[in-house]
Amino acid sequence: MPEVTIEIGGRQFEVACQDGEEHYLRSAEKLLDAEASVLQEQIGRMPEPRMLLMSALMLADKTAALQEKLTDAEKLLADTRVELEQLKNAPAPEAKTVEVPIIPPQVGDSLADIAARAESLAQRLEES
Repeated sequence: MPEVTIEIGGRQFEVACQDGEEHYLRSAEKLLDAEASVLQEQIGRMPEPRMLLMSALMLADKTAALQEKLTDAEKLLADTRVELEQLKNAPAPEAKTVEVPIIPPQVGDSLADIAARAESLAQRLEES
């Protein structure tokens, strides 16, 4: 079991871990050290147990918030998958016949007026 020296808040700690898990420990070290650095900037030097506790609590708070977001995202994904399956399995919508007038109604009215005038002119020509 390898012993790894990590540094958190300017203090070094010897920690044992499983073979091949050193990179996970290094990742955790970086996260915890980042929180400890924030605390040191805000509060200054504090006893080691308090620094570790406060850093861990800050990380736990962030983790809880991320877990809540993850839960919400997973629910949204599940709902979206259900909706997608419903849409895939739904019958295709019926085709609708839509009649579109080729000639606008105003043109029809104008043609009726022209026809009436033409008939009137034709009738006058016949009379003359």
